[in-house]
Amino acid sequence: METRAKQVRETLIRFDYGLVIVSIAISILGVIMVYSATRVNLKLQGLSPTYYLDRQAIYVVIGIVVMFVVAAVDYRKISSWSWPAYVAVFLALLGVYVPHIGKTALGAQRWYQLGPFQLQPSEFATIAIILVVSFLAEQFQCEITFRRLLIILALVGVPMVLIIKQPDLGTGLIVGVVAMGMLVAARTPGRYLLLLLVAAIIGMYLVVHLGILKHFQLERLIGFINQSKNPLGTYGYNLTESKIAIGAGGFWGTGLFHGTQTNLAYVPEQQTDFIFTAVAEQLGFVGASLLLVAFGFVSWRIWRALRWAKDDLGRVMVAGVLSLVVYSVFQNAGMTMGIMPITGIPLPFLSYGGSAMLAFFGGIGLVLNVGMRRAR
Repeated sequence: METRAKQVRETLIRFDYGLVIVSIAISILGVIMVYSATRVNLKLQGLSPTYYLDRQAIYVVIGIVVMFVVAAVDYRKISSWSWPAYVAVFLALLGVYVPHIGKTALGAQRWYQLGPFQLQPSEFATIAIILVVSFLAEQFQCEITFRRLLIILALVGVPMVLIIKQPDLGTGLIVGVVAMGMLVAARTPGRYLLLLLVAAIIGMYLVVHLGILKHFQLERLIGFINQSKNPLGTYGYNLTESKIAIGAGGFWGTGLFHGTQTNLAYVPEQQTDFIFTAVAEQLGFVGASLLLVAFGFVSWRIWRALRWAKDDLGRVMVAGVLSLVVYSVFQNAGMTMGIMPITGIPLPFLSYGGSAMLAFFGGIGLVLNVGMRRAR
């Protein structure tokens, strides 16, 4: 009994309170920003101005509960559920294509309608990939041969193709980036990683030139390459209004619940894809910079858990979460400034949406889990 109590004390001492506090603080800021970006427009439509706020607050609370539950169960036990999780996500991704089951919105078929809430299975695909790839990496003892690499790529490629077909190129790319980060952590030989990089470049070229991309996706790519062309088109308009919102914030910002771009809903989908612009306009360069510093802190704590992981399973698992968070922040914030193409990738803990919120908090739970059970 005394030994058990000692183990519990040591686990609590190793618990990363800083990572938890900063992650929750970012999510609380997200609730406020979602409210600020939607309240005026909802009121003009005769709807409750707290419609999105109420739901986002519920998502945050559920996400925090998920984070603590995931952290409490030994990650080796969670790893034993990797195949059921993978199969469940695979079936869910297939299910969205079934008529009268999957929900279509904004030209994409990605959701299930569960009463007043929507479930987007593609957001959980990254977590399933993290679990199954880390499980295989441990089974292979991080000795990745060409045959083993093909097995991993096949398991990653199937959900990736299903996601891109929805169409959701942004989340599909995230799955690829997460898998690549985990392969690096699994000590995959450099020649294989180089081969993957070349294959990815060729694949992107073929996707563009064989007409696989949807028209709006191709328009986004062309608009990113030539941002001065067609500024009134869908891509040009979104990017222009996004930059105006960021620039309007100046150094200190226009103030919370102030700002023309946000209050007049000039930035499309501001509560989801472009939530960073709400922060930049209202809180200015200072607020946006502090937010990025907070994300930097979260990334550093995840990196620390990776470095201190006691086994290959934990190290590769945390590498997947690190890749997910870092790429999501860089892509989402970058697209609002025009340094990355516009894709529907949520900003971790800030963008409106329950599926993404649960996935990110679940990922943080895995990091806490590995960190509490580290070797030192």
